[in-house]
Amino acid sequence: MKIGYARVSTDDQNLDLQINALKAVGCDAIYKDQGISGINTKRGGLDAAIKATGHDDSLVVWKLDRLGRSLSFLIQLVETLHKRGAGFCSLTDGIDTTTPSGTLVFHIMGALAQFERELIRERTKAGMLAAKERGIIIGRPRKLSPYQVAQAYELHQSGQTLTALASRYGVDRSTLSRAISDTYH
Repeated sequence: MKIGYARVSTDDQNLDLQINALKAVGCDAIYKDQGISGINTKRGGLDAAIKATGHDDSLVVWKLDRLGRSLSFLIQLVETLHKRGAGFCSLTDGIDTTTPSGTLVFHIMGALAQFERELIRERTKAGMLAAKERGIIIGRPRKLSPYQVAQAYELHQSGQTLTALASRYGVDRSTLSRAISDTYH
């Protein structure tokens, strides 16, 4: 069975072109989303189309960008379909994962997406290292200053409980305990 999916981003746009193309290739059911951006991953029509797609079915779209804008989302979606024993077909892009060549094209796209993620990760790590070398502190700001930690340590050594001290400094007991432990042990 062929399950069609059509989407337009704004309410003024028309779904007719997509619906006619999906009907022409013999889609048994067509699910729609109107006025919803491709960036949104939660869409009523798309969710229903995926739910309706079972073993030996194919989810068919007019064009790949109708399904989504994020390549990682598209790959995840096709993997979901694959696990259900279903295929995916994009009419204008010539992708059909029920054929070996369509699967190859889609896997190449997946490999490129993975490569892009790795490049982003490397650039992020390099940027963080450069920032650290410039003396910029990476991460969340500390809740307690070094002076407050030292003061709390001294007060705790003189008999005050961590619970009372944590309340005094406006932090959780575990935060204060960890700060003291990191500094003095």
